[in-house]
Amino acid sequence: MIRRRVVVRGTVQGVFFRASCQQEAARHGVAGWVSNRPDGAVEAVFEGEDAAVEALVAWCRQGPPRAAVDAVEVAEEELEGLRGFGVR
Repeated sequence: MIRRRVVVRGTVQGVFFRASCQQEAARHGVAGWVSNRPDGAVEAVFEGEDAAVEALVAWCRQGPPRAAVDAVEVAEEELEGLRGFGVR
């Protein structure tokens, strides 16, 4: 089990990034949350099996069809034992 915090920059707000991310997380069985940031980026936290979390991080590099991802920052964090996946 691992935890990653991801900040995605580019055209990522107003393109269903959060809703699509929530669907991907459910598909992979990953817990956490995703949120729009005031600076125009999207921030997310993923917790789960290594391969599932890495799949979500990889998905963030492209995002949903209307997104244009310019950069993705990924940070390792300590597990908190999150359950479910929320949109903030």
